[in-house]
Amino acid sequence: MIVLDVLTAVSMLSGAVFCVLGGIGLVRFPDVPSRLQAATKPQTVGLLLVLLGSALQVGPSGAAGLLLAALFQVITAPVLSQLFGGVAYHIGAREESTVVIDDLAERLGTPRD
Repeated sequence: MIVLDVLTAVSMLSGAVFCVLGGIGLVRFPDVPSRLQAATKPQTVGLLLVLLGSALQVGPSGAAGLLLAALFQVITAPVLSQLFGGVAYHIGAREESTVVIDDLAERLGTPRD
């Protein structure tokens, strides 16, 4: 039982650290595409770790619901990030000084400003 409690604590604390780092990145990064990175990747990993820690404590019947929440997060976060990133690109909500190679402009045939 002690091992399970330790695994739960480590998982939940690690998830909380990922979420805090994602929140810091969300505030500190300069433009929408880089903020989307901070809003999706660490937040998703953080939530999955917190859900794992919770699943270790609630048993199989509660873990099934947590698994559905994790699956929904993994499916929707990248899709929404991609959509928001595309919209941000088209309206110009990006820091031009941070763009080294603009593959999308080449692909769309639009000149880079």
